[in-house]
Amino acid sequence: MAYIYRFAILLVLLSATVGFSSAALAEQKSPVTLKGNITLNLIWYGKFTPIQRSIIVDFLRSVNSVTAVKSPSVASWWKTTEKYKTGASTIVVGKQLLLENYPIGKSLKSPYLRALSNKLNGDGARSITVVLTAKDVAVEGFCMNRCGTHGAKSRSVNGGAYVWVGNSETFCPGYCAWPFHQPIYGPQSPPLVAPNGDVGVDGMIINLATLLVNTVTNPSQEVVSACTGVFGSGAYPGYAGRVLVDKSSGASYNALGLAGRKYLLPAMWDPQMSKCKTLV
Repeated sequence: MAYIYRFAILLVLLSATVGFSSAALAEQKSPVTLKGNITLNLIWYGKFTPIQRSIIVDFLRSVNSVTAVKSPSVASWWKTTEKYKTGASTIVVGKQLLLENYPIGKSLKSPYLRALSNKLNGDGARSITVVLTAKDVAVEGFCMNRCGTHGAKSRSVNGGAYVWVGNSETFCPGYCAWPFHQPIYGPQSPPLVAPNGDVGVDGMIINLATLLVNTVTNPSQEVVSACTGVFGSGAYPGYAGRVLVDKSSGASYNALGLAGRKYLLPAMWDPQMSKCKTLV
């Protein structure tokens, strides 16, 4: 069964936090851990603009970029994964499939996600297929207890893994795209300006980053989910922490990527320092 990327609503309410897009409680079943050179394939389900696709692809290509990028960078954020037992992982963007005509509708059940991931085969155990659903696609459990999922593509250990992330712009930006939108729960602090000018897609980056890290490290620890709602130093419930701000646009970010991109990435649990590690 897939890992279900969940928001702990009860915990949120008890601690007066907001519905952080990186909060998760994982089901510990059939863990799939990848390491080494990993091919990442993308399935775009529904309509995404070319700009939206480029924001996400540029992020993925920034993860292991050898091109010099000023600090703090996406690549330096990813290097923390090397501290885990699985060691270093290199992500390479592979095939892409556009399904803009909604071949199985706009309301998807959970089993459909794994089925969609199998539309792109190949690369075996060292592959991740990412299914990205557009803002007008409803997915079972989406916005109610999860913003994404990760798990095994099949029962075979050689089948690789899949990740699903939905665009929450239409359905629940305050739930799956915080801190770029007013939160559903907790302190109503002003939202941050999305670094790429797209609340839904910038929220997807946070969730995708979380799920990729949890997939390539030990899934039983959900290493980014342990740092729910932390994006910069001094973070506390309802406050993302001290992050960088673009002087011209007012956008908030904490990582630089290829093509001049800026991203806001979640803190990651550092097993050597035993604390949530932030870039800024």
